[in-house]
Amino acid sequence: TLAACGEKKPDPGKDATATEPVVILHTNDVHGAVSNYAKVAALASQYESEGAYVLILDAGDFSQGDTAVSVSEGATAVELMNMVGYDAVALGNHEFDYGYAQLKENLKEATFSTICCNILDENGKPAFEGSKVFDIDGLKIGFIGVNTPESQTKANPALIKGLTWLAGADMVKAVQAEADKLKADGTDVIVVLSHLGVDSESEPNRSTDLWAGLTGVDFIIDGHSHSVMEKGDNNEPIQSTGTAFANIGVIVIDDASKKIESNSLYEIKEDTAKDATVAAAAKVIVDRVNNEYGVKFATSKVELNGAKAPNGNRDVETNNGDLITDAMRWKVLQNKDGLTVNEDHVVAITNGGGIRAAIAKGDVTKKDINTVLPFGNTVAVVYVTGEQLLEALEASTFSTPTAVGGFPQVSGIN
Repeated sequence: TLAACGEKKPDPGKDATATEPVVILHTNDVHGAVSNYAKVAALASQYESEGAYVLILDAGDFSQGDTAVSVSEGATAVELMNMVGYDAVALGNHEFDYGYAQLKENLKEATFSTICCNILDENGKPAFEGSKVFDIDGLKIGFIGVNTPESQTKANPALIKGLTWLAGADMVKAVQAEADKLKADGTDVIVVLSHLGVDSESEPNRSTDLWAGLTGVDFIIDGHSHSVMEKGDNNEPIQSTGTAFANIGVIVIDDASKKIESNSLYEIKEDTAKDATVAAAAKVIVDRVNNEYGVKFATSKVELNGAKAPNGNRDVETNNGDLITDAMRWKVLQNKDGLTVNEDHVVAITNGGGIRAAIAKGDVTKKDINTVLPFGNTVAVVYVTGEQLLEALEASTFSTPTAVGGFPQVSGIN
Protein backbone atom coordinates (compact mmCIF):
# COMPACT_ATOMS: atom_id res chain seq x y z
CA THR A 1 0.00 0.00 0.00
CA LEU A 2 1.34 3.40 -0.96
CA ALA A 3 1.76 5.90 1.83
CA ALA A 4 1.08 9.61 1.39
CA CYS A 5 4.65 10.54 2.17
CA GLY A 6 8.02 10.94 0.51
CA GLU A 7 10.03 13.58 -1.26
CA LYS A 8 7.96 16.25 -2.96
CA LYS A 9 8.49 17.16 -6.57
CA PRO A 10 7.89 20.79 -7.58
CA ASP A 11 5.18 19.91 -10.09
CA PRO A 12 2.85 16.92 -10.33
CA GLY A 13 4.02 15.18 -13.50
CA LYS A 14 3.17 11.87 -15.11
CA ASP A 15 5.28 8.71 -15.08
CA ALA A 16 6.17 7.20 -18.45
CA THR A 17 5.03 3.74 -17.34
CA ALA A 18 2.86 2.32 -14.62
CA THR A 19 5.25 -0.02 -12.85
CA GLU A 20 3.43 0.64 -9.60
CA PRO A 21 -0.29 1.10 -8.84
CA VAL A 22 -2.27 3.88 -10.46
CA VAL A 23 -3.55 6.37 -7.90
CA ILE A 24 -6.64 8.47 -8.61
CA LEU A 25 -6.90 11.63 -6.52
CA HIS A 26 -10.29 13.29 -6.64
CA THR A 27 -12.04 16.39 -5.32
CA ASN A 28 -15.57 17.79 -5.48
CA ASP A 29 -17.50 20.89 -4.47
CA VAL A 30 -14.35 22.95 -3.93
CA HIS A 31 -16.42 26.16 -4.17
CA GLY A 32 -13.45 28.51 -4.34
CA ALA A 33 -11.27 27.16 -1.50
CA VAL A 34 -8.32 27.88 -3.78
CA SER A 35 -5.58 27.88 -1.13
CA ASN A 36 -5.95 24.12 -0.79
CA TYR A 37 -5.22 23.30 -4.43
CA ALA A 38 -1.57 23.35 -3.40
CA LYS A 39 -2.28 20.41 -1.08
CA VAL A 40 -3.63 18.32 -3.96
CA ALA A 41 -0.51 19.09 -5.98
CA ALA A 42 1.75 18.12 -3.06
CA LEU A 43 -0.12 14.86 -2.44
CA ALA A 44 0.13 13.98 -6.13
CA SER A 45 3.88 14.62 -6.06
CA GLN A 46 4.26 12.50 -2.94
CA TYR A 47 2.55 9.53 -4.55
CA GLU A 48 4.55 9.98 -7.75
CA SER A 49 7.80 10.05 -5.80
CA GLU A 50 6.96 6.50 -4.72
CA GLY A 51 6.48 5.36 -8.31
CA ALA A 52 2.73 5.71 -8.75
CA TYR A 53 1.05 7.03 -11.85
CA VAL A 54 -1.37 9.70 -10.63
CA LEU A 55 -4.62 10.85 -12.21
CA ILE A 56 -6.39 13.91 -10.74
CA LEU A 57 -10.16 14.33 -11.14
CA ASP A 58 -12.87 16.72 -9.97
CA ALA A 59 -16.61 15.97 -9.68
CA GLY A 60 -17.86 19.53 -10.17
CA ASP A 61 -18.71 22.85 -8.50
CA PHE A 62 -15.23 24.32 -8.80
CA SER A 63 -16.32 27.59 -10.48
CA GLN A 64 -18.43 29.28 -7.81
CA GLY A 65 -18.37 30.02 -4.09
CA ASP A 66 -15.63 32.06 -2.48
CA THR A 67 -14.89 35.47 -3.94
CA ALA A 68 -11.52 34.13 -5.11
CA VAL A 69 -13.31 32.38 -7.98
CA SER A 70 -16.70 34.08 -8.23
CA VAL A 71 -15.38 37.52 -9.21
CA SER A 72 -13.61 35.92 -12.19
CA GLU A 73 -16.72 33.87 -13.00
CA GLY A 74 -14.72 30.68 -12.54
CA ALA A 75 -11.65 31.53 -14.63
CA THR A 76 -9.24 31.56 -11.68
CA ALA A 77 -10.33 28.06 -10.66
CA VAL A 78 -9.42 26.73 -14.12
CA GLU A 79 -6.07 28.53 -13.93
CA LEU A 80 -5.14 26.81 -10.66
CA MET A 81 -6.49 23.41 -11.71
CA ASN A 82 -4.24 23.59 -14.77
CA MET A 83 -1.26 24.22 -12.49
CA VAL A 84 -2.15 21.28 -10.25
CA GLY A 85 -2.39 18.98 -13.26
CA TYR A 86 -6.02 17.92 -13.23
CA ASP A 87 -6.73 15.32 -15.92
CA ALA A 88 -10.52 15.38 -16.20
CA VAL A 89 -13.54 17.01 -14.58
CA ALA A 90 -17.27 16.54 -14.48
CA LEU A 91 -19.49 19.61 -14.37
CA GLY A 92 -21.47 20.72 -11.34
CA ASN A 93 -24.66 22.75 -11.43
CA HIS A 94 -22.72 25.81 -10.30
CA GLU A 95 -20.52 25.66 -13.40
CA PHE A 96 -23.58 27.11 -15.17
CA ASP A 97 -24.15 30.00 -12.76
CA TYR A 98 -22.43 32.47 -15.08
CA GLY A 99 -23.95 30.98 -18.21
CA TYR A 100 -23.07 28.36 -20.79
CA ALA A 101 -21.17 30.90 -22.90
CA GLN A 102 -18.92 31.91 -19.98
CA LEU A 103 -18.36 28.25 -19.08
CA LYS A 104 -17.18 27.50 -22.62
CA GLU A 105 -14.82 30.49 -22.49
CA ASN A 106 -13.35 29.25 -19.20
CA LEU A 107 -12.92 25.72 -20.53
CA LYS A 108 -11.05 26.95 -23.61
CA GLU A 109 -8.16 27.61 -21.22
CA ALA A 110 -8.40 24.20 -19.53
CA THR A 111 -5.63 21.66 -20.02
CA PHE A 112 -7.90 18.97 -18.60
CA SER A 113 -10.79 17.11 -20.25
CA THR A 114 -14.42 18.00 -19.49
CA ILE A 115 -16.83 15.07 -19.63
CA CYS A 116 -20.62 14.93 -19.36
CA CYS A 117 -22.94 12.50 -21.15
CA ASN A 118 -26.39 13.78 -20.17
CA ILE A 119 -26.43 17.40 -21.41
CA LEU A 120 -27.66 18.03 -24.96
CA ASP A 121 -27.26 21.19 -27.04
CA GLU A 122 -29.91 23.01 -29.07
CA ASN A 123 -29.56 20.40 -31.83
CA GLY A 124 -30.12 17.49 -29.46
CA LYS A 125 -26.48 16.49 -29.69
CA PRO A 126 -24.16 15.94 -26.70
CA ALA A 127 -22.82 19.30 -25.55
CA PHE A 128 -19.66 17.69 -24.12
CA GLU A 129 -17.63 14.53 -24.55
CA GLY A 130 -19.35 11.77 -22.63
CA SER A 131 -16.26 9.92 -21.45
CA LYS A 132 -12.48 9.90 -21.38
CA VAL A 133 -10.10 6.93 -21.40
CA PHE A 134 -6.54 6.97 -20.06
CA ASP A 135 -4.30 4.20 -21.40
CA ILE A 136 -1.51 3.77 -18.86
CA ASP A 137 0.99 1.29 -20.26
CA GLY A 138 -1.80 -1.08 -21.27
CA LEU A 139 -4.09 -0.43 -18.30
CA LYS A 140 -7.16 1.36 -19.67
CA ILE A 141 -9.19 3.42 -17.19
CA GLY A 142 -12.36 5.09 -18.43
CA PHE A 143 -14.31 7.92 -16.82
CA ILE A 144 -17.92 8.83 -17.64
CA GLY A 145 -19.20 12.29 -16.70
CA VAL A 146 -22.75 13.06 -15.58
CA ASN A 147 -24.34 16.26 -14.26
CA THR A 148 -27.36 16.68 -11.99
CA PRO A 149 -30.55 17.49 -13.91
CA GLU A 150 -31.22 20.01 -11.14
CA SER A 151 -28.88 22.34 -13.04
CA GLN A 152 -31.70 23.27 -15.41
CA THR A 153 -33.74 24.70 -12.51
CA LYS A 154 -30.88 25.92 -10.29
CA ALA A 155 -29.22 28.06 -12.97
CA ASN A 156 -30.63 31.14 -14.67
CA PRO A 157 -32.68 29.68 -17.55
CA ALA A 158 -31.79 32.60 -19.83
CA LEU A 159 -28.09 31.76 -19.47
CA ILE A 160 -28.47 28.06 -20.37
CA LYS A 161 -30.98 28.49 -23.18
CA GLY A 162 -30.81 25.65 -25.68
CA LEU A 163 -29.41 23.08 -23.27
CA THR A 164 -31.46 20.13 -22.05
CA TRP A 165 -30.65 17.54 -19.40
CA LEU A 166 -31.37 13.83 -19.56
CA ALA A 167 -32.84 12.75 -16.23
CA GLY A 168 -34.10 9.64 -14.49
CA ALA A 169 -34.17 6.55 -16.71
CA ASP A 170 -32.88 8.54 -19.69
CA MET A 171 -29.84 9.64 -17.68
CA VAL A 172 -29.14 6.05 -16.65
CA LYS A 173 -29.40 4.95 -20.29
CA ALA A 174 -26.94 7.63 -21.37
CA VAL A 175 -24.39 6.54 -18.76
CA GLN A 176 -24.94 2.86 -19.58
CA ALA A 177 -24.39 3.55 -23.28
CA GLU A 178 -21.02 5.15 -22.49
CA ALA A 179 -20.12 2.23 -20.22
CA ASP A 180 -21.02 -0.29 -22.90
CA LYS A 181 -18.90 1.59 -25.44
CA LEU A 182 -15.91 1.68 -23.09
CA LYS A 183 -16.28 -2.02 -22.27
CA ALA A 184 -16.44 -2.89 -25.98
CA ASP A 185 -13.20 -0.94 -26.48
CA GLY A 186 -11.45 -3.07 -23.89
CA THR A 187 -11.48 -0.60 -21.01
CA ASP A 188 -10.32 -2.38 -17.84
CA VAL A 189 -11.75 -0.10 -15.12
CA ILE A 190 -14.83 2.09 -15.60
CA VAL A 191 -15.54 4.93 -13.16
CA VAL A 192 -18.47 7.36 -13.26
CA LEU A 193 -17.50 10.93 -12.36
CA SER A 194 -20.85 12.29 -11.20
CA HIS A 195 -22.27 15.47 -9.76
CA LEU A 196 -25.51 13.95 -8.47
CA GLY A 197 -25.26 13.59 -4.69
CA VAL A 198 -27.28 11.41 -2.35
CA ASP A 199 -29.76 13.92 -0.87
CA SER A 200 -33.34 12.66 -0.75
CA GLU A 201 -34.53 15.80 -2.56
CA SER A 202 -32.42 14.74 -5.58
CA GLU A 203 -34.31 11.44 -6.04
CA PRO A 204 -34.54 9.81 -8.63
CA ASN A 205 -31.33 11.39 -9.91
CA ARG A 206 -28.98 10.49 -7.05
CA SER A 207 -25.72 8.64 -7.51
CA THR A 208 -27.27 5.72 -5.62
CA ASP A 209 -30.20 5.69 -8.07
CA LEU A 210 -27.72 5.71 -10.95
CA TRP A 211 -25.67 2.86 -9.49
CA ALA A 212 -28.80 0.72 -9.06
CA GLY A 213 -29.51 0.98 -12.79
CA LEU A 214 -26.02 0.30 -14.15
CA THR A 215 -24.06 -2.77 -15.11
CA GLY A 216 -20.38 -3.04 -15.95
CA VAL A 217 -19.33 0.00 -13.91
CA ASP A 218 -16.74 -0.39 -11.14
CA PHE A 219 -17.02 2.80 -9.08
CA ILE A 220 -18.68 6.22 -8.74
CA ILE A 221 -16.84 9.38 -7.70
CA ASP A 222 -19.61 11.72 -6.57
CA GLY A 223 -20.31 15.35 -5.71
CA HIS A 224 -23.21 17.80 -5.21
CA SER A 225 -24.57 16.82 -1.77
CA HIS A 226 -21.29 17.68 0.04
CA SER A 227 -21.33 14.20 1.54
CA VAL A 228 -18.30 12.66 3.23
CA MET A 229 -18.49 8.98 2.33
CA GLU A 230 -16.33 6.05 1.28
CA LYS A 231 -19.36 3.94 0.35
CA GLY A 232 -23.11 4.28 0.08
CA ASP A 233 -25.58 3.38 2.81
CA ASN A 234 -26.09 0.01 1.12
CA ASN A 235 -22.35 -0.47 0.51
CA GLU A 236 -22.49 0.93 -3.01
CA PRO A 237 -18.96 1.74 -4.29
CA ILE A 238 -19.51 5.51 -4.16
CA GLN A 239 -17.03 7.97 -2.68
CA SER A 240 -17.36 11.70 -2.04
CA THR A 241 -15.00 14.06 -0.21
CA GLY A 242 -17.34 16.64 1.34
CA THR A 243 -16.73 20.25 0.33
CA ALA A 244 -13.97 22.87 0.29
CA PHE A 245 -11.22 20.25 0.52
CA ALA A 246 -12.37 18.61 3.73
CA ASN A 247 -10.72 15.54 2.21
CA ILE A 248 -9.01 14.38 -0.96
CA GLY A 249 -10.32 11.13 -2.36
CA VAL A 250 -7.78 8.37 -3.04
CA ILE A 251 -8.44 5.33 -5.23
CA VAL A 252 -5.67 2.78 -5.87
CA ILE A 253 -5.80 0.54 -8.94
CA ASP A 254 -3.47 -2.45 -9.11
CA ASP A 255 -1.75 -2.51 -12.51
CA ALA A 256 -1.31 -6.31 -12.40
CA SER A 257 -4.88 -7.36 -11.60
CA LYS A 258 -6.31 -4.25 -13.32
CA LYS A 259 -8.82 -3.86 -10.50
CA ILE A 260 -9.54 -1.26 -7.83
CA GLU A 261 -7.46 -2.25 -4.82
CA SER A 262 -8.75 0.31 -2.30
CA ASN A 263 -10.53 3.62 -1.85
CA SER A 264 -10.19 6.04 1.02
CA LEU A 265 -10.36 9.68 2.09
CA TYR A 266 -7.21 11.64 2.91
CA GLU A 267 -8.16 14.25 5.52
CA ILE A 268 -6.91 17.76 4.84
CA LYS A 269 -5.53 19.62 7.82
CA GLU A 270 -4.06 23.05 8.40
CA ASP A 271 -0.53 21.69 8.31
CA THR A 272 -0.99 19.39 5.30
CA ALA A 273 1.95 19.82 2.91
CA LYS A 274 1.55 22.32 0.06
CA ASP A 275 3.18 22.64 -3.33
CA ALA A 276 5.04 25.96 -3.18
CA THR A 277 4.38 26.98 -6.78
CA VAL A 278 0.63 26.39 -6.64
CA ALA A 279 0.42 27.97 -3.16
CA ALA A 280 2.12 31.14 -4.44
CA ALA A 281 -0.26 31.39 -7.41
CA ALA A 282 -3.29 30.96 -5.16
CA LYS A 283 -1.98 33.63 -2.78
CA VAL A 284 -1.73 36.12 -5.63
CA ILE A 285 -5.39 35.51 -6.49
CA VAL A 286 -6.57 35.69 -2.88
CA ASP A 287 -4.55 38.82 -2.10
CA ARG A 288 -5.84 40.59 -5.20
CA VAL A 289 -9.44 39.85 -4.25
CA ASN A 290 -8.91 40.80 -0.60
CA ASN A 291 -7.31 44.11 -1.54
CA GLU A 292 -10.29 45.03 -3.69
CA TYR A 293 -13.12 43.49 -1.69
CA GLY A 294 -11.79 43.24 1.84
CA VAL A 295 -12.34 46.84 2.95
CA LYS A 296 -14.97 47.51 5.63
CA PHE A 297 -17.93 49.58 4.41
CA ALA A 298 -20.60 48.77 7.01
CA THR A 299 -21.26 47.28 10.43
CA SER A 300 -23.84 44.67 11.36
CA LYS A 301 -25.23 44.69 14.89
CA VAL A 302 -26.34 41.05 14.58
CA GLU A 303 -25.30 37.87 12.79
CA LEU A 304 -27.19 37.48 9.52
CA ASN A 305 -28.46 33.93 9.01
CA GLY A 306 -26.61 31.99 6.31
CA ALA A 307 -27.92 28.51 7.12
CA LYS A 308 -29.79 26.38 4.59
CA ALA A 309 -32.05 24.42 6.97
CA PRO A 310 -33.46 23.77 9.44
CA ASN A 311 -34.28 27.34 10.45
CA GLY A 312 -32.39 28.69 7.47
CA ASN A 313 -32.98 30.47 4.20
CA ARG A 314 -34.57 27.44 2.57
CA ASP A 315 -37.35 26.81 5.07
CA VAL A 316 -38.12 29.94 7.17
CA GLU A 317 -38.03 33.72 6.97
CA THR A 318 -34.55 34.98 7.96
CA ASN A 319 -32.99 38.31 8.83
CA ASN A 320 -30.57 37.88 5.93
CA GLY A 321 -33.46 37.30 3.55
CA ASP A 322 -35.27 40.31 5.00
CA LEU A 323 -32.22 42.55 4.53
CA ILE A 324 -31.68 41.47 0.93
CA THR A 325 -35.31 41.84 -0.12
CA ASP A 326 -35.77 45.09 1.84
CA ALA A 327 -32.79 46.42 -0.13
CA MET A 328 -34.33 45.29 -3.42
CA ARG A 329 -37.63 46.94 -2.57
CA TRP A 330 -35.91 50.14 -1.39
CA LYS A 331 -33.99 50.31 -4.68
CA VAL A 332 -37.19 50.14 -6.72
CA LEU A 333 -39.05 52.63 -4.52
CA GLN A 334 -36.36 55.26 -5.16
CA ASN A 335 -37.57 55.39 -8.77
CA LYS A 336 -41.14 56.34 -7.91
CA ASP A 337 -41.83 57.97 -11.26
CA GLY A 338 -41.20 54.64 -12.98
CA LEU A 339 -43.81 52.73 -10.98
CA THR A 340 -47.29 52.06 -12.34
CA VAL A 341 -48.68 50.78 -9.02
CA ASN A 342 -48.98 52.22 -5.54
CA GLU A 343 -45.99 51.82 -3.21
CA ASP A 344 -47.90 49.42 -0.96
CA HIS A 345 -48.29 47.11 -3.98
CA VAL A 346 -44.51 46.73 -4.39
CA VAL A 347 -43.14 43.45 -3.06
CA ALA A 348 -39.71 41.85 -3.37
CA ILE A 349 -38.90 38.14 -3.62
CA THR A 350 -35.62 36.27 -3.85
CA ASN A 351 -35.03 32.54 -3.60
CA GLY A 352 -33.51 31.42 -0.31
CA GLY A 353 -31.21 29.01 -2.12
CA GLY A 354 -29.39 32.00 -3.58
CA ILE A 355 -28.28 33.14 -0.10
CA ARG A 356 -25.01 31.27 0.27
CA ALA A 357 -23.43 32.34 3.56
CA ALA A 358 -23.83 34.15 6.87
CA ILE A 359 -22.50 37.58 7.79
CA ALA A 360 -20.96 37.76 11.25
CA LYS A 361 -21.76 40.49 13.75
CA GLY A 362 -19.30 43.38 13.30
CA ASP A 363 -17.45 44.73 10.27
CA VAL A 364 -18.88 43.98 6.84
CA THR A 365 -16.89 44.02 3.59
CA LYS A 366 -17.72 43.72 -0.09
CA LYS A 367 -16.18 40.24 0.10
CA ASP A 368 -18.77 39.28 2.72
CA ILE A 369 -21.59 40.46 0.48
CA ASN A 370 -20.14 38.73 -2.58
CA THR A 371 -19.80 35.48 -0.64
CA VAL A 372 -23.45 35.70 0.43
CA LEU A 373 -24.61 36.65 -3.09
CA PRO A 374 -22.02 35.24 -5.55
CA PHE A 375 -24.20 34.93 -8.65
CA GLY A 376 -24.07 38.47 -10.01
CA ASN A 377 -27.87 38.78 -10.06
CA THR A 378 -29.55 42.12 -10.69
CA VAL A 379 -32.93 43.50 -9.59
CA ALA A 380 -35.72 42.91 -12.12
CA VAL A 381 -39.12 44.61 -11.93
CA VAL A 382 -42.11 42.67 -13.24
CA TYR A 383 -45.82 43.40 -12.98
CA VAL A 384 -48.08 40.53 -11.93
CA THR A 385 -51.67 40.04 -10.78
CA GLY A 386 -52.49 38.96 -7.26
CA GLU A 387 -53.45 35.58 -8.65
CA GLN A 388 -50.04 35.16 -10.31
CA LEU A 389 -48.24 36.23 -7.15
CA LEU A 390 -50.19 33.72 -5.08
CA GLU A 391 -49.39 30.97 -7.59
CA ALA A 392 -45.66 31.80 -7.42
CA LEU A 393 -45.70 31.75 -3.63
CA GLU A 394 -47.56 28.43 -3.56
CA ALA A 395 -45.11 26.90 -6.06
CA SER A 396 -42.07 28.01 -4.06
CA THR A 397 -43.40 26.76 -0.71
CA PHE A 398 -44.88 23.48 -1.93
CA SER A 399 -42.57 21.35 0.22
CA THR A 400 -42.56 23.45 3.41
CA PRO A 401 -41.44 22.59 6.06
CA THR A 402 -39.08 20.43 3.96
CA ALA A 403 -36.35 22.74 2.68
CA VAL A 404 -36.15 23.78 -0.97
CA GLY A 405 -33.83 26.24 -2.73
CA GLY A 406 -36.80 28.08 -4.18
CA PHE A 407 -38.19 29.01 -0.75
CA PRO A 408 -39.10 32.73 -0.98
CA GLN A 409 -37.44 35.38 1.14
CA VAL A 410 -39.68 38.43 0.89
CA SER A 411 -40.28 42.11 1.61
CA GLY A 412 -43.63 43.85 1.53
CA ILE A 413 -45.54 40.64 2.23
CA ASN A 414 -46.77 39.31 5.55
